[in-house]
Amino acid sequence: MNQKTHFTITFIAMLMASMLGFTSCQQIESIEDTLLEEGRIIGQDYRLCACCGGWFIDIGDETYRIPVMPADAELDLSRDQLPMDVLLRWSAPLDPCLGDEIKVSEIREK
Repeated sequence: MNQKTHFTITFIAMLMASMLGFTSCQQIESIEDTLLEEGRIIGQDYRLCACCGGWFIDIGDETYRIPVMPADAELDLSRDQLPMDVLLRWSAPLDPCLGDEIKVSEIREK
């Protein structure tokens, strides 16, 4: 194999590898989006108890409560906007009070 052929094969291999790299980055971004779950904020918790307050949200077949929205949440939660479909990233708190609370790290309108 001469030097020109070797250079051409190397160039094509590097070009293909870089194209795969760009495709991989896009796929990771898509996977990240799918980690957000769909939910529906259905209303405010008006109960008057020590562990009450926040917002009720349906996720799948379960209803949970978000005691505190993330500080960077940009949602208009006025009554005329509810119910509201959202995408969120959440976890169960380590020390639940009533057992229906979730901790939301990211939330946005769908």
